[in-house]
Amino acid sequence: MMETIAVGARRPALKLDDARSPALVFESFDLPATNQRVLGPPHPANTVTPLALRPSTHESVPLDLDTIVQTIKSLQEQDSILTKKLALHGALLFRGLPIHNADDFSNFAHSFGYKPHEIIGIVVDRPLLAPNVVPANEAPKSVLIYNHNESPQVPHAPEYIFFYGHKVPKKGGETPISSSLELFHRAQREIPGFIAELTEKGILSKVVYKVEKQYEGGSTLRQAFGKEIQEGDDEATRRSKIEAQISRYGRGKFTTWEWTDDGITLTQRLPAVRTQPETNLPTLFTGLAAYYKNARVNASSGRKNVTEQLYGDGTPIPEKYLEHLANITDEIRVLHKWQEGDVLVYDNIIAQHGRQPWEGEQSDRVVLASVFDGAKVPGAYGYGEWAQVVQALDG
Repeated sequence: MMETIAVGARRPALKLDDARSPALVFESFDLPATNQRVLGPPHPANTVTPLALRPSTHESVPLDLDTIVQTIKSLQEQDSILTKKLALHGALLFRGLPIHNADDFSNFAHSFGYKPHEIIGIVVDRPLLAPNVVPANEAPKSVLIYNHNESPQVPHAPEYIFFYGHKVPKKGGETPISSSLELFHRAQREIPGFIAELTEKGILSKVVYKVEKQYEGGSTLRQAFGKEIQEGDDEATRRSKIEAQISRYGRGKFTTWEWTDDGITLTQRLPAVRTQPETNLPTLFTGLAAYYKNARVNASSGRKNVTEQLYGDGTPIPEKYLEHLANITDEIRVLHKWQEGDVLVYDNIIAQHGRQPWEGEQSDRVVLASVFDGAKVPGAYGYGEWAQVVQALDG
């Protein structure tokens, strides 16, 4: 693999090519300021998010998906170059790819070489459309989904998230991008007492799963934990199989549950501050700002939050801190304006995403998602047995 520098409009353009077969290169390009920004500390100076890349061919080579996939595989085999770019920038945008459907998207996402993530404890409805490809959150178009790391309410979260814009609305529907590293850095400086308490106590996540879905786009208890359930199983067998799936988190006393007449309430003590592998930089891996913002913006729609987050000792987190996190996030995020065919890739450890409302029909926005595990789980920050998070046990 070679990295060469060419002169760009505003900053040097990065070119990624496979030295063994340089028929295709990925060239970086600048986006409007509304779509791209220079990250603040602790990121290195002049690091942008997202890093925007587009393919370019020469020697009369056609731009087909097979060539794209083989180039991605080759780049990853040579020092995991794209994984390292993700760990630096937090998000990559690929534009101009020959991707037209769920199967094309699946082939592209799998070319990075990551292990598909097994979703346990899902809170949204995501039917399988192609290998490891599902719809992104399909909540009504009026619902705001504010910036968050994927699956912060469960221990077993993916490390990489791929989004593909199959159909995009004319107005709205942007996907936010913000840095969890920058959020922690700012919060530690501006509200140090809160960060110290959050590090010491963690959060207590309470998620209610019901037999019937609680809102449009939400999941059922069976979708969350019932993959082993068979038709004809009696109630005791169903509960046993659900509890076996929950136990795969491997967290012992830090994961408890209570059965109710119409479902189950799952309670977990989790770290909200974790560390990025390799750099060991602390990242605010959480949905705290989203919990605060969504509750206020979406209240008029009748949508209820199914996740309650407290300090790990069960005491409430003061609202002023949640508001402060949301205010920081507003300052450091960009809203990605989709073009049809765009693919956004997130390092879920250090980058947060979400979804803006849009005008028009619900069907005007079709974004697909694919999630994967990385080589390492983001480590604990601070101390305490409860802060240790591992990937789910086989089962």
